[in-house]
Amino acid sequence: MIRIEYDGEFPNLCSGHLKVYANGKMYDFGRYALSSGGNVWFDDEWNEHVESGDWVLDVNEIPENFPKELLPELLNKINSEIPHGCCGGCV
Repeated sequence: MIRIEYDGEFPNLCSGHLKVYANGKMYDFGRYALSSGGNVWFDDEWNEHVESGDWVLDVNEIPENFPKELLPELLNKINSEIPHGCCGGCV
């Protein structure tokens, strides 16, 4: 079973500190481990369009000792518990 703690808040959801608890251990993924799968774009009349999307885990931020077989479960947990951002929510 995996439990997560994340302190990212709107409008900068992606800059939170991610801590993961699995198999009785805490793994510190750091402050910038997540990137939003969403985006922001502007049409020809400069109207803003904001789309949120699933989180993506930065592979460079995964602690070396984190069990790799738990990554799919971790991503499911992240995407079910952390509100999705848009990688542009700061706009």
